[in-house]
Amino acid sequence: MPGLGDDRGVEIRRLTVADAAVYRALRLRGLRDHPEAFTSSWDEDSVKPVSDAEARLASAHQRQWGAFVNGRLQGISGLELLPRSKERHKARLVGMYVAQEAAGRGLGAALLAAVIADARSVGRTDLVLTVSDGNASAMRLYRNAGFVDFGTEPRAICVAGRHVAKVHMHLRLECGTCQGEP
Repeated sequence: MPGLGDDRGVEIRRLTVADAAVYRALRLRGLRDHPEAFTSSWDEDSVKPVSDAEARLASAHQRQWGAFVNGRLQGISGLELLPRSKERHKARLVGMYVAQEAAGRGLGAALLAAVIADARSVGRTDLVLTVSDGNASAMRLYRNAGFVDFGTEPRAICVAGRHVAKVHMHLRLECGTCQGEP
């Protein structure tokens, strides 16, 4: 799927290994500035070399998308393709982050649209995600795209001695292929 651009200097495209350094920097910024929003931690990930980011961007099971504003990476989101045979109809949205200075430009919605289109393009019929309870703007974004809550995991992560619940959300992309499914 080619990148999507517009007349405001915004480009949404799939990230490549060549983007590893800027991807890693923005991802670490998100982990540092919003630790309650991610299961990964800055402490653990900041010591990993850029080669880990390169491997993630080259992975057959993860597809990372970026939102560039005037050539500068300002937002990221990932699509994790579940490899086990009983789960291959699903994908997981992971690692959504938009830099504060780029907020309000529609980058989150554009990244989400790209990930949803990507999931459909590889034959996935369901998309799932988790979002930290209390992250109203992210929940609004996902609900506006059609995601529905299907449960909350209490005490899902612990950040600085405080437990944070994760809301599980689901989007049905099209009719499933399982026998007897509506």
